[in-house]
Amino acid sequence: MESRNARLGLQLFCVYLLLYGGFVLLAAFSPATMETTPLAGINLAILYGFALIVGALVMALLYGALCQGESAASDSAAGQSANAEGASAASTQEDAQ
Repeated sequence: MESRNARLGLQLFCVYLLLYGGFVLLAAFSPATMETTPLAGINLAILYGFALIVGALVMALLYGALCQGESAASDSAAGQSANAEGASAASTQEDAQ
């Protein structure tokens, strides 16, 4: 489970790294593009920056939800295993008496 979560985290990190790298490269090599105002007089640099922040939040929530779902499934399986072991121990004690 932990390796699955780590792999998922690294994949999301790589996606964010590509998005952020695009922002940096665009700002460094095409500043005129970043100065354009595609929406309501707000330049592309500001829109892209806010999109990066929102994207990071969405990916963090996605990661948390996916890891929580995995954790709940494993906790449920562990609980069922513990219940089976407890029932087995109880029947062994009854047999001994």
